[in-house]
Amino acid sequence: MRIGVEEEFHILEVESGLLVPRADAILRRAGGRTFQTELHQCTVESNSAVHTSLHELYTDLTTMRRRLDAAASSLGLAVVAAGTAPLAPGVSSHLTADPRYSHMAEEYRKVADEQLICGAQVHVDVPDRDMAVRVMCEVSPWLPVLLAVSASSPFWQGTDTGYASWRTLLWQRWPTAGPAGCYSGAAEYDAAVDEFVRSGVISDAGMIYYDVRPSAHLPTLELRVCDACPRPETVALIAGLFRALVATALERLDGHAAPACGGRHEWLRGASWRAARSGLEGALVDPETRQEAPAPRVVRKLLTRLRPALEGQGDWQTVRALAEATLADGSAAHRMRRVAQREDLLRCVDMLIAETRGGRVRRERGAHGHRRTVSPGRRFTSAVVPGRSPSRTDPRSSVGVPRRPVQSPPP
Repeated sequence: MRIGVEEEFHILEVESGLLVPRADAILRRAGGRTFQTELHQCTVESNSAVHTSLHELYTDLTTMRRRLDAAASSLGLAVVAAGTAPLAPGVSSHLTADPRYSHMAEEYRKVADEQLICGAQVHVDVPDRDMAVRVMCEVSPWLPVLLAVSASSPFWQGTDTGYASWRTLLWQRWPTAGPAGCYSGAAEYDAAVDEFVRSGVISDAGMIYYDVRPSAHLPTLELRVCDACPRPETVALIAGLFRALVATALERLDGHAAPACGGRHEWLRGASWRAARSGLEGALVDPETRQEAPAPRVVRKLLTRLRPALEGQGDWQTVRALAEATLADGSAAHRMRRVAQREDLLRCVDMLIAETRGGRVRRERGAHGHRRTVSPGRRFTSAVVPGRSPSRTDPRSSVGVPRRPVQSPPP
């Protein structure tokens, strides 16, 4: 079962940590069709190739990040993979020049204005569109767990929101965002989408923003619930878990089983809210009991449930190791808060820049006081992926990040 990933990145001015509308300039330097613009010029998207191996996917993701980083660095900028930028202003007026985006800005106003968020989407092969819709229903109960793993947006406009994924709350303001409904097959799903378009609520099928959906142009099921993830290892973990969820659902449905959800999805919005609120540091809704349970217990229950599929794909050791490392380190939201509380939000931005590049920020004392440097970070080592050598860290990862004065967030 092949997988592919789309990642969205914020574009930041390095010294201030603020969003800047420079997507077109970065893409001119990055080149190729791998990258593209989004609604706002302060965001850029990358598209991986299609892979069967998590290691190959990880290598592809890190290669694309290095290309983006090189293009951004040449302009004095940085790209950051996170649900929200910690010091982002609340509104951007720099739309990408496109009639569709102009219509969205005019129709949805502040919802579109504040679409300063980034996500990570995972595509997994499915046999056909009809099966994609049926699998969509099967996997939905476990998607809040993947959201919790990805949570990386605790800050908005320079303040702590109290949520691990504030991006989720912003995203769910769109009329078609959130948990998908339960459909018997492609015909019923497509009829519901057509009804949305005819009602004038959305302008086209591409504006169906469910947490999971059949792709409109590829034979895949697309995961859309997750925040963008600073560490590429987290993206690989989520991709492996989602592929195993799809494989498990396909095997069950091949036996002509009835939908596991029983047609009831209304509880999922609350489960998604719980995941957005707590991340991995609090309670989640256990999809089997629908009761509150500690996040590590729910994550490990998901691993146990998916073990046969993970072993079938050759992913068990890798995914288990990445999951345990993630539980030990905490969500990106937790790591960001820890840095911000210990120092400040600018240091938090430094951490995001470093992790997006594949490294870490550390402090060293030199002759002229403290300075920031970016050190090589965790990689897919042979201990995680048997038989594979670690990918090389880009030399730019060791370039020092200059010390800058602390600035207040914009009003």
